[in-house]
Amino acid sequence: MDLYTVTEFAPAGSSAWRDGDAWLGGGTWLFSQPQPGVTRLLDLTAFGWPSLTETADGLTIAATCTLAKLARWRPAPDHDWPAARALPRQCADALLGSFKVLGVATVGGNICLSLPAGPMIALAAALDGVATIWTAGALRRRVPVADFVTGERANVLRPGELLRSVFLPARALRAATACRQVSLSPVGRSAVLLIGTRAASGEVSLTLTAAVPRPVKVTFNGLPRPSEAADSVDSSAAALGYLGDVHGSAPWRRAMTRRAVVEVASELAG
Repeated sequence: MDLYTVTEFAPAGSSAWRDGDAWLGGGTWLFSQPQPGVTRLLDLTAFGWPSLTETADGLTIAATCTLAKLARWRPAPDHDWPAARALPRQCADALLGSFKVLGVATVGGNICLSLPAGPMIALAAALDGVATIWTAGALRRRVPVADFVTGERANVLRPGELLRSVFLPARALRAATACRQVSLSPVGRSAVLLIGTRAASGEVSLTLTAAVPRPVKVTFNGLPRPSEAADSVDSSAAALGYLGDVHGSAPWRRAMTRRAVVEVASELAG
């Protein structure tokens, strides 16, 4: 896509944000369609952030980390983090993009775009991720990713603010996980994306995205019966409103959500 309104390109951080600016990460969405209001691109790679920083406390994912790099990541041998074994790869695959897209698209871009089907939103919300946001004047604020997305293509970012990173705590990475993705076709956009986690304490959480405008997360003190889990998630999702569009009608998404919850709850019990 030729962004004919863009007249400047600059390293991010070299000048103050102004109207008409757009942060440029991987650019897979930015260059996919016209951006009539954008006049300058600010290149986030100029910050030189390390993609992944692993410590005993958890994993910090830079906003500029690509989906491919996250999918390939494996924790150090001394970190027993079952959630890291398959879930990042499963969520990257849920994007259903080519290897070229996965090699360029960024975790931060996927979250900030705030599409219901954004798999990095699902991953971070399910693992209790916390977003660090840079605000004007070098101030920082932190928001749980489960609360970061407020609706379809809507989030808590204010003009000029920037998602710096997402932190996944070690306690969440130690959980067992189960994932289900549903779409109308084998290579279609996710209509339902459900991630279940079971902590060592016995706490079970079910995080639903794609079927609803923003993440729905339901937590149980112990293993719920599959039917109980389906009723609870369905009640929360229905209160928010199931989406209905070319990727799936609302009644179909509701039925697929209930089926996915039963399967995930059963798998976690096993």
